[in-house]
Amino acid sequence: MGTVTTPDGTAIFYKDWGPRDGQPIVFHHGWPLSADDWDNQMLFFLSHGYRVIAHDRRGHGRSSQTSSGHDMDTYAADVAALTGALDLRGAVHIGHSTGGGEATRYVARAEPGRVGKAVLVGAVPPVMVKSESNPGGTPLEVFDGFRAALAANRAQLYIDVPSGPFYGFNRPGAEVSQGLIDNWWRQGMTGAANAQYECIKAFSETDFTEDLKQIDVPVLVAHGTDDQIVPYEDSAPLTVELLKHGTLKTYEGYPHGMLSTHPDVLNRDILEFVKS
Repeated sequence: MGTVTTPDGTAIFYKDWGPRDGQPIVFHHGWPLSADDWDNQMLFFLSHGYRVIAHDRRGHGRSSQTSSGHDMDTYAADVAALTGALDLRGAVHIGHSTGGGEATRYVARAEPGRVGKAVLVGAVPPVMVKSESNPGGTPLEVFDGFRAALAANRAQLYIDVPSGPFYGFNRPGAEVSQGLIDNWWRQGMTGAANAQYECIKAFSETDFTEDLKQIDVPVLVAHGTDDQIVPYEDSAPLTVELLKHGTLKTYEGYPHGMLSTHPDVLNRDILEFVKS
């Protein structure tokens, strides 16, 4: 574990496990979580000989609670500072949800040789919010509701989201894991309320269309059809159409948090893509 200091003085916390000569895999977490959300995947890929790295986004987890920089450009620049400090080459960047947006922007702008492949899981690109150019998107009022709920009672919101739509625990017959719910709450409450509030705009309104078009490396796009946070039809199929070397893998009935509810399936498929 350590920190990297960005040009604006922000300390970015990161974990770095495994052999220094192993192929690096960098994990980008979702809102409003932290690097801890990748525990399962980090242990899995570590056991297969990879060097695994995960960071806390600024304002989240153990990174600095900054007053500014809660936008995708800065998030990507923070990742560039981390990968530069660690001198990562040929890395695989895996992003979930908001982290998928962060990974997309970083990979599109990365220095030549830094990135080998990317994986987007339940990711927010191309763009979430509904507009004339994105008629199938999620209405702005939904995100306004998230902001209002966060400002009113963040602790309750961070119980309601994981116990309901995030993991699909609101579906009939769902096998509820109290541990996942509690860990989601713990990660969220560790971060800064202002950063998480502003991040809602970043993940919902940022348009990644041009970023996706610029990416030259192979990208696996994995998405569950029962994703209640980032609806499938307005994300994964559209993302793959914009990528030069994209592969879509659809998981029937899987929720947004499928990396935690179905890790054995996702880990296997991602490993196969990384090794291919």
